[in-house]
Amino acid sequence: MSLRKGVLTVSLSLIVGLAGVAFGRSMQDTQSPKQDMKDAGHATKNAAKDTGRATKKTAKKTGHAVKKTTNKAAKKTEKGAKKVEDKTKPSAGQL
Repeated sequence: MSLRKGVLTVSLSLIVGLAGVAFGRSMQDTQSPKQDMKDAGHATKNAAKDTGRATKKTAKKTGHAVKKTTNKAAKKTEKGAKKVEDKTKPSAGQL
């Protein structure tokens, strides 16, 4: 997964989470402003936790992908170097 897709995933998760908080609750006429502030604080806390989890998961996937790609590139480089060595090795008759 590319870093760009990871950032897009995290952003989308945050937007969906905040939209759910905004539209998912029914408004109560008897709710005090103090309770509104508490609810907003809890919603913000939960959104931050969700974002943190998504970021951790994306970073882990990206790290695994980078490691896999690096190992694959190293193997290909080693294979290419071996081919060059075989091509440039002097034959028994040239010594």
